[in-house]
Amino acid sequence: MNKIYVVGIGPGAYEKMTIEAAEVLRNSDTIIGYTVYVDLVKEHFPGKNFLTTPMKKEVDRCVLAFEEAQKGHVVSMICSGDTGVYGMAGLMYEVGTRYPEVELQIIPGVTAALGGAAVLGAPLIHDFCLISLSDLLTPWEKIESRLLHASEADFAICLYNPSSKKRKDYLMKACDLMLQHKSPDTVCGTVAYIGREGENVQVMTLKELRDVKADMFTTVFIGNSQTKNIDGHMVTPRGYRDV
Repeated sequence: MNKIYVVGIGPGAYEKMTIEAAEVLRNSDTIIGYTVYVDLVKEHFPGKNFLTTPMKKEVDRCVLAFEEAQKGHVVSMICSGDTGVYGMAGLMYEVGTRYPEVELQIIPGVTAALGGAAVLGAPLIHDFCLISLSDLLTPWEKIESRLLHASEADFAICLYNPSSKKRKDYLMKACDLMLQHKSPDTVCGTVAYIGREGENVQVMTLKELRDVKADMFTTVFIGNSQTKNIDGHMVTPRGYRDV
């Protein structure tokens, strides 16, 4: 049976890719992905056949992977972070129903929430949730409801896709919603270009986060009511006693 590996390449740097992911890519004939992600791995896997599609061509990208696998090639479909967290794993399974002779194997990777958390300190040490602010595939009304309920439940929250050229005020809108249930002094942080050239980290309050400029390469962290700023690091206590 032909096989496609769906590979999470981590936040960007080759060193943050898992050993398993690197080994799978090394043994692949063809590596397929969004142009930006292929550019991140190209230099580390010379001699491979690289195929790309632009943003909003995700279904075409999946079909391309299955067609290549049917030719007998060892194929890897790559995603940034983890392929099962806002990645391509789910869509590959959906498209894969048309190609029953092709087997899928999912190779996990370090998602931005974990890569960014390590840069900030320990913001996600207790219960937390991930919410994408992109309304391309999810109605804003549903995103708004998730933000409100997660804030009311005092989760630490990690935001993906906080802003874009078409959504310049979405992070501000999200902060206004979270401020209905969280203190303005809630410790927050941002990490841009995790594991890549230009990596940038900031720690601030929720009130200050409201006016921060972010983009699609920025991951945003909002603490819970117990989160602290310890020497510039964002730390959410787990609740251990006698500390």
